[in-house]
Amino acid sequence: MFYMFLATGFEETEALATLDVMRRAKLQVQTVGVSGDMVTSSHKVTVKADIALNDVDYSNIEGVILPGGMPGTTNLESTKEVCDCVKYCFENKKIVAAICAAPSILGHLGILKGKKATCFPGFETELDGAEYTGAHTQIDGLVITGKGAGCAVEFGHAIVTVANSKECADKVLGDMQCY
Repeated sequence: MFYMFLATGFEETEALATLDVMRRAKLQVQTVGVSGDMVTSSHKVTVKADIALNDVDYSNIEGVILPGGMPGTTNLESTKEVCDCVKYCFENKKIVAAICAAPSILGHLGILKGKKATCFPGFETELDGAEYTGAHTQIDGLVITGKGAGCAVEFGHAIVTVANSKECADKVLGDMQCY
């Protein structure tokens, strides 16, 4: 199971486009309401989360996804349970994915040391220990980072590539008419 954390002020395209690509690839993904079951995005789109924060089950976790947006990113980072889950995934060799401003959380947690990473322009200095690439998406082992909302479908592709295969990810994007 993958868990995508949604906090008030999340960037809806980064969350929902990524979620859509992952679900089309038949990956099991649940959205987690950090600030309640109804979460409002940075552009006032309200989404009902699949589960509550205390329902995250570490026994079957495959990875974690952090959409960016403001103040979504700061709300994610200020939530101990979110940071604990991210650290657990990294330490237990699970997928850790973050897009836009959210890679800054990975930088602050020390997860990006010695890794290639990307983020929304202006957050490069928050990627502590990373080699900033500026790519739309960046895969470094099990750590996946994305640049911003316009890269969300590609970010989903990167997650599916690591979780399943490039062939599966390419088929999903082909079926969506991205190719």
